[in-house]
Amino acid sequence: MNLKAICLGAFAISKLGGVAFAGALDEPSNMQPFFTDSGMKAMKSSVDFETAWKAMPKATQDAMMKECNDAAMSKPHAQFCAQLFALGHHS
Repeated sequence: MNLKAICLGAFAISKLGGVAFAGALDEPSNMQPFFTDSGMKAMKSSVDFETAWKAMPKATQDAMMKECNDAAMSKPHAQFCAQLFALGHHS
């Protein structure tokens, strides 16, 4: 019984820890509105991109902007951040 509880606890901690390391730009539900395809390879037009951005909660926008303004974190999402900056959304 104790071994089962330990294993379950370790699994729960690993799941929670994994979520903590994922950023807002790594969350598919945050990024999907900005792409035309399910593989998230083709960006939407600027108008549709801005519409999707304005529809996001402010807390999500802030988290995404924080990551786009961090050179290391934004590198894998350069296309998204460039589009966001092109719309004048950067600090």
